[in-house]
Amino acid sequence: MPVRPTGGMKQEWEPVVLHKPKMKAQDLRDPKVVNQALRTGAQVQTVKKFDAGLNKKTTAASAAVNVRKLDEAAEPAALEKVPVEVRQAIQKARIEKKMSQSDLAKQINERPQVVAEYENGKAVPNQTVLAKMEKILGVKLRGKIHK
Repeated sequence: MPVRPTGGMKQEWEPVVLHKPKMKAQDLRDPKVVNQALRTGAQVQTVKKFDAGLNKKTTAASAAVNVRKLDEAAEPAALEKVPVEVRQAIQKARIEKKMSQSDLAKQINERPQVVAEYENGKAVPNQTVLAKMEKILGVKLRGKIHK
């Protein structure tokens, strides 16, 4: 049987007030918090921003000017590809050294796809890649690129 303490028991009837910390502005934008507020009937403020998500600098007039400038540019429409002589020189030198395309790619720190594109003529010539190939294969490749 429980024993109750004897003597003067005193009860405190003063209220205890717990305060919630103020929410940060970032927390107020959280979709979960907004939905909870809507469910409970609390006041939710929404602000629609004018021209939100639009690039103000891009207007129809300036876009037309940019298109006209591109049309007037003297740049060629198609990029220059690897010439046939260079493609053949790469392939011939690689085969003479008994290397696969992936072996050559590893030695020049490029992907095997890059070597394949150079040999197929689909790549746009890059002087640094050609210089690496020249060094590994021992063949002059860069002097052969001109139309």
